[in-house]
Amino acid sequence: MPGWLNGAIELGLLYALMALGVYITFRILDFPDLTVDGSFTTGAGIAAVMITHGAEPWLATLAAFGGGLAAGALTGILHTKGKINGLLSGILMMIALYSINLRIMGKPNISLIRSETIFTGVSVLVIMPIIVIVLKLLLDMYFRTDQGLSLRATGDNARMIRSFGANTDNTKIVGISLSNGLVALSGAMVAQQGGFADISMGIGMIVIGLASVIIGEAIFGAKTILRATLAVVLGSIVYRIIVGIALRVEWLKASDLKLITAVIVIIALVFPSVRKYMKEKSNARRRSAQLLAKAASEAASPIRNLTKEG
Repeated sequence: MPGWLNGAIELGLLYALMALGVYITFRILDFPDLTVDGSFTTGAGIAAVMITHGAEPWLATLAAFGGGLAAGALTGILHTKGKINGLLSGILMMIALYSINLRIMGKPNISLIRSETIFTGVSVLVIMPIIVIVLKLLLDMYFRTDQGLSLRATGDNARMIRSFGANTDNTKIVGISLSNGLVALSGAMVAQQGGFADISMGIGMIVIGLASVIIGEAIFGAKTILRATLAVVLGSIVYRIIVGIALRVEWLKASDLKLITAVIVIIALVFPSVRKYMKEKSNARRRSAQLLAKAASEAASPIRNLTKEG
């Protein structure tokens, strides 16, 4: 396997947890949560600080997950209890997290090169598939519980669920919190794999997450929750492979990564509409051909009758 492909798959697995988090808010709750750009760094910062201070790497990773849960819960509270627009509440929390993350880290960059991490002595391709599969299955099981079904129903039709007496505010808070917990967990693992945590490493994470979700759904489908979560994981890997291929083009540079990401998302968003339009055009042409054939047949029928009578 080429080195660049190996690296792309590793990154795809590391960012798959972040993509699953974005899937919860973007698809399940239909909530435009921009907290992701901040909570990703929160997870990386918490893990890096704890590890450099001698904490056990797995404990630091778990603490990062807790930090993401807290950040998501605050966004949910701003939206549901504070009655702030969903998009604006995410933006406000993202801005606040920049300063909070600086407080947590104490400086803009923390090196983990000489520290022991969860990947010390273990290949990413060995441990990450296990972590991703376990968390994917746990997420699938959660979505089948009463609370998980309530979460899915809230995203589909919150007004109807409220009419049945369900507390949609609490459901949204739980969903947004869980989403950012997974995002922060991904950030913690990316920091440990990369050997550093940086205050700006979360910029653009929401776009990468959306790209993974959209690409996964477009290629693998999302008819069921089981299939949708699998599609998101595979979409994260496919996205990284596409980026890896694009960066191997001579006239593209590493600094063009954000542009490449934006173009990939645009294509992924436009492709389903184009495919639907082409399918509708094909069906319309087929129906027109059938109607013309039928009309021609009806027109020829009286002529045949007259010929027989003659």
